[in-house]
Amino acid sequence: MTSVLYDVPGPKARLYSLLGSAAGILIILGILAIAVTTLAQQGIFDADRWEIFYGPMAPDVWSLIGQGILATLAAAAVAAVIAFPLGIALCLLRISLIPWIRIPTQVVLEFLRGMPVVLMMLFVLLVFATGQFQAVVVGLVLYNAAIFAEILRAGIQSLPKGQREAGLAIGLRSFQSRMSIEFPQAVRRMLPSLVAQLVVLLKDTSLGYIVGYEELLRKIQIMADFLGPDFLFPAFFVGAAIYILINLTVSRIAIMIERRGSKKAAGGMASAIKTVDLEVNVPGTDNKK
Repeated sequence: MTSVLYDVPGPKARLYSLLGSAAGILIILGILAIAVTTLAQQGIFDADRWEIFYGPMAPDVWSLIGQGILATLAAAAVAAVIAFPLGIALCLLRISLIPWIRIPTQVVLEFLRGMPVVLMMLFVLLVFATGQFQAVVVGLVLYNAAIFAEILRAGIQSLPKGQREAGLAIGLRSFQSRMSIEFPQAVRRMLPSLVAQLVVLLKDTSLGYIVGYEELLRKIQIMADFLGPDFLFPAFFVGAAIYILINLTVSRIAIMIERRGSKKAAGGMASAIKTVDLEVNVPGTDNKK
């Protein structure tokens, strides 16, 4: 099939692309081989280095890691539950037609997006004298609510203007049109970006280490300091694997929700079309005008 966006590559272009891909794969494999060889020379793969995960100390080690996982998930879950509705509210204020509402909201969003998350955590902890958990959650909420607001605003602006005009034409108020027609479509359209930001939120819980919150990274650091430098790499390797597993799980759940929502939307559209068809083509009546 010929594309209208670019010329179909010829034999030489395909050959060069194939050679470039092969060279890239070989370079990556070479880097991995060098890394594995270097680690092997340092004894990283010796069984005694990994005994902490299956030997006599394993129950205590996994208990410590489990506590860190629960702390990480707790902070991420609370922050996400608060940040998303707050992001919707900020988005509504940001796209308001009233200048004295829209402009100050834009300034606040730019400030929150530009501030490092760890500085907001430290500010909350030191100025308001809260606990570490509260400082981590508030810092994550403020930053991610601003990001969610901008993502949703981009989704709404990407919709055809006819969507809003249709809502207003059938008698909906501006707020009702936003919430009933535009926001559901914007969330569905921007779901990949929202999921990516949720993953970022989950990873940013590791910044709680700076304010003393004992999430997964903090627990692993405590464990590594207690066990000694020989177990530093295994401890952080397992921690990285856990972070990747959690993030992949979040992504898969979001994909499942997106597919289910798409099926429901397609089913609702098909049902509506069928209903209209039955109303127009009623047996025994003349529908010609």
